[in-house]
Amino acid sequence: MQAYVYKSLRKADTYVYLAKRDEFARLPEHLRTQLGTLQFVLEVALTPERKLARGDAAVVRENLAARGFHLQFPTTLDDPMTEDWGTDA
Repeated sequence: MQAYVYKSLRKADTYVYLAKRDEFARLPEHLRTQLGTLQFVLEVALTPERKLARGDAAVVRENLAARGFHLQFPTTLDDPMTEDWGTDA
């Protein structure tokens, strides 16, 4: 299965995978508004053995087959400086 990946120019580290190139009509209107302009970044073959940097290729394929799109949001990184280190300082 081919996927076409676009990055949101409004939301950092947010990507949209589409089943068909430039088929933005698949995205709900409110989502298109929130994401703003989408810039094409990659065409990728999503085979069962394909590894993705973030996310599960099987889940992406399922979403593409069911909805025609998949959203990839940024990972949440915990700031180590906000943890309780057990000191009274």
